[in-house]
Amino acid sequence: MSLKKYKPITAGTRWRIGNGYQEITTNKPEKSLLEPYKKSGGRNVQGRMTMRYIGGGHKKHYRKIDFKRNKHNVEAKVVSIEYDPMRTAFIALLEYADGERRYILAPKDLKVGQSVSAGPNVAPENGNCLLMANMPLGTVIHNIEMQPGKGGVLVRSAGTSAQLSNKETEYAVVKMPSGELRKLLINCYATVGTVSNNDHNLEMAGKAGVNRWKGVRPRNRGVAMNPVDHPMGGGEGKASGGHPRSRKGKYAKGQKTRTRGKSSDKLILVRKNGKKLTN
Repeated sequence: MSLKKYKPITAGTRWRIGNGYQEITTNKPEKSLLEPYKKSGGRNVQGRMTMRYIGGGHKKHYRKIDFKRNKHNVEAKVVSIEYDPMRTAFIALLEYADGERRYILAPKDLKVGQSVSAGPNVAPENGNCLLMANMPLGTVIHNIEMQPGKGGVLVRSAGTSAQLSNKETEYAVVKMPSGELRKLLINCYATVGTVSNNDHNLEMAGKAGVNRWKGVRPRNRGVAMNPVDHPMGGGEGKASGGHPRSRKGKYAKGQKTRTRGKSSDKLILVRKNGKKLTN
């Protein structure tokens, strides 16, 4: 991927670093794979605001992505690499031998004209989807299932990848992008390769208007509010506001967010903080 640094001809472009989109091959999506996307503006079914700082933004369609890759042993050709406004990664349009078209998450270095396939025993090559039981150790993977047949739910953001580090009778041990070592059922599917758009985290908006295009409204700081509005509000002058916390009073730092005694704790061998769990 390439980044684009803008010339400082305006205040908004002075600090802006955008995406060069060199991998993108077309700006026209496949119409049969589009769905309407209705915005909520942060309101629930009663019309009451339940989430603040949401609203506006550019209109967009939802692209139907094949996370299951359940068209097995049918070769597909990559028709195009496209931008998806709903996610950080790029997507690839596949055309199968029988004429059907589907979108998948585009792995890094996937090219137009390349062939990919899915199935229990396909070759562990970039873009192919197969069972973790049939992958060699050390394979870099993404779009990983947690339950067989439910579709990939893990490691789907731009530039992320996991690694198959060990295999047991029933479970595969996967090293997650956070550093966590976790057991997953070995008969789950995963896609080989790293997710595309790996420099996404280096982009800089440059101005507040870029967030407005994304549907993000300005956020008020708690310390700038009155005591009646926020636990961190009030004080004379620029007071710090005390320990960072939410509007409901929950601490924003230092508290553990994972449920104690969660059933999947027994499947985690090493937490993301490096601590080993004794099961």
